Amino acid sequence: MNSPGEDDASEQPTAEEIPDVDTTVPHTGRVWNYWLGGRDNFAADRELGDRIREFLPTVVELARADRAFLGRAVTFLARDAGIRQFLDVGSGLPTADNTHEVAQAAAPDARIVYVDNDPLIHAHARALLFGTPEGATDYVHADLRDTAAVLRAAERTLDLSRPVALSMLGVVEHITDAEGAYELVGGLVDALPSGSYLVLAHDTDVVHGAVSAEAVRRWNESATPGITLRRPEEIARLFDGLEVLEPGLVSTSRWRPEPTADGAAPPEVDAFCAVARKP
Repeated sequence: MNSPGEDDASEQPTAEEIPDVDTTVPHTGRVWNYWLGGRDNFAADRELGDRIREFLPTVVELARADRAFLGRAVTFLARDAGIRQFLDVGSGLPTADNTHEVAQAAAPDARIVYVDNDPLIHAHARALLFGTPEGATDYVHADLRDTAAVLRAAERTLDLSRPVALSMLGVVEHITDAEGAYELVGGLVDALPSGSYLVLAHDTDVVHGAVSAEAVRRWNESATPGITLRRPEEIARLFDGLEVLEPGLVSTSRWRPEPTADGAAPPEVDAFCAVARKP
């Protein structure tokens, strides 16, 4: 990982200051890692992942579609929109085609900051996230709910007076309306300058209906943090005041997908997304 400098390292918690990982309680990042074929998960994560998959077999396709959407969006922003700074909030465990790998493949001088509050993710990010010599890659151990801390730490690597792509995939559904989900997203976007982008994906149940809703109910019984499903019109509110790019708010599998031989649209999954520009 390209560090912004040893002088700033003291601002991040040490390993001793971060709580131990409770491997008996399934956690989003680790279950997601399991669905994507990763190895950074525990028995409790795999057990819940299998239970959800038995009830909702398409959940693995959802996880893959989410990851593929991230890759397409980041490639577009770095290659076509000229974005060189990325703030990935709720980054999850490192897997293949991480944000910094995709961005720096298109623009080697891209600078990326990952944010998550899972101690296991913190440990693995420090070991696995290496960027290009021309760019920078950093990790911030912080909770999205503390937006001031997120932005303060991000400034060690990013220039927040210049456009930033804010990525929030699979994270806002873990924040209830009562906890201020819309206000938290709005607060982060408000802190970024004109020309910045919001890349956001959010779980819903409009594709598989009661099956997805029941899968989430089972998740909330066993795992942390819980999930709040939102309808597409509710997800759209997260982009208020922004210019949503084509094709608009769609299933993650259908945001500018790679063309297929038969030209057919990919099957929808129960996660909707959009990319939007701050005017």
